Amino acid sequence: MELEALLNYPRALPAMPRAVTDLLSEMNREEPSPKRIGELIGRDPALTTRVLRLSNSAFFRVSRKIGNADEAVALLGLTHVRSLVMAAALGASFKSVPGIDLKQFWRYSLRSAEIARSLAGVLQQNQGNAFTAGLIHAIGILVMHIAMPDEMVPIDMGTPPLDLKRADVEQSIFGYSYAEVGAGMAEKWQFPAEMVAALRNQNAPFEGEAYDPLAGVINLASWRARAEELQLDSQGLVATFPDMVGLTLGLDLDSVLDKDPAEWSFSQALGAFV
Repeated sequence: MELEALLNYPRALPAMPRAVTDLLSEMNREEPSPKRIGELIGRDPALTTRVLRLSNSAFFRVSRKIGNADEAVALLGLTHVRSLVMAAALGASFKSVPGIDLKQFWRYSLRSAEIARSLAGVLQQNQGNAFTAGLIHAIGILVMHIAMPDEMVPIDMGTPPLDLKRADVEQSIFGYSYAEVGAGMAEKWQFPAEMVAALRNQNAPFEGEAYDPLAGVINLASWRARAEELQLDSQGLVATFPDMVGLTLGLDLDSVLDKDPAEWSFSQALGAFV
């Protein structure tokens, strides 16, 4: 299936709930209103539940329990609340995907998001944007499995969805990978242009005309999260580390490993997705 046809395939691209589109519209304003954002989240009970579950998870290390949407906005700030809203909406949108273990997929995505946020802090990038981009960077995998389940079966058998060479295999077969699919989806959902570009460039952040530090952060974070899923030993980590991306960002292998999450399971946050 051609990329354009895939992005317009009706069942592959879940429609965002009205509450989320209204929230994104408010957050994209020049001066968004925290009060209005809290009200919009509170109108959707399911969204509120998921946002609060994520707010109170180990990700944000808040000093006290957050009890409602207004408190989440006040304590976490708009950038992180945007991340939470998108995370909650995506968890609700993808309830069953052929050939995908959703618990593993979201655990991997949460790991990528946490590592991306930590690396962005080191590089003085926007940590909220890095967290969100890390969380959704592989959404294209889900879309491709929904739209093309039969085509995915033989690919998954030879190169599982979280394999380090997955993007290369998809590119050789389809002429695009989950990265372009995810970027197309983010564009349709009115994500900021910087984030759309980072998703598109994540597998080659500094090649050709691209020079995309946020994409570079996603590249390193997703490499580390995949390496953990694959249980690579120290030799495997050295052999697969994206040297050129690290060199361009000024991060060596040890610098990236130093940002490993304190605990890898994210069991509390996973409850917002599965």
